[in-house]
Amino acid sequence: MMKTANIAIFENNEEFLNELTKYIEGVEGFSVCAATANGNTAIDLLKQTKPDVAIVDLVLSGRDGLSVLKYIKNNNLPCVPIAVGSYIEDKIINSAIESGAAYYLVKPVDAETVIDRIRDLSNDRAIDYKIGTNVRDRRKINSIDEKVSNIFVTIGIPPHIKGYTYLREGIKMTVEDQSIINRVTKELYPKIGEKYQTSASKVERAIRHAIEVAWNKGRTDAISSIFGAKVYIGNERPTNSEFIALVADKLLLESLE
Repeated sequence: MMKTANIAIFENNEEFLNELTKYIEGVEGFSVCAATANGNTAIDLLKQTKPDVAIVDLVLSGRDGLSVLKYIKNNNLPCVPIAVGSYIEDKIINSAIESGAAYYLVKPVDAETVIDRIRDLSNDRAIDYKIGTNVRDRRKINSIDEKVSNIFVTIGIPPHIKGYTYLREGIKMTVEDQSIINRVTKELYPKIGEKYQTSASKVERAIRHAIEVAWNKGRTDAISSIFGAKVYIGNERPTNSEFIALVADKLLLESLE
């Protein structure tokens, strides 16, 4: 029997709050355990209901959404936070990710898309919590996710594009099995596609687009600081497999320190 994922919705727009609540309640395997437009109340509800996923609007009355995200992160709550907001500036999006958001959705966003992103992230973490992943494993998962997110934020890969999720998954798979980087087309892309119910070709294109977005921002100094050398200059950028291997190698080296 599939376990129910409990969702908390902290949303300032009453119409969207009601729409999202109604939609989620109608989807099998999901239930809304808390809803409010007030950040102070949101923190009280987090303590009381212990949701698997929290949808956090950056604009809330009382404490703002960033404060709620930081509370989840600083208290190591077993909850996957998804930030939503009308802001498209890198600075704001990066602040949300640095505050603990696993994903950032730009408004206007429909309820179906929110559910799709919850499913994506649940594949990584939330459902794992429900079936008995122990505390040490949860911390390991969070640690890898946080490190990858920090790298993406630094070099400018925005969290609201599909390639962000696929890249992160590919990096985690490569950390677990370094040889898979030699089977990117035959194994890595298909496995990611199977997990997120899409095709291997769409996974490849989305990852390539995410890397192009980062390199087009021209943050060569940030890229060099991440990888320890000026490996790519100007318009030159790594292939999908090269980028995945670079990040995976960095994470593996850090784990040995």
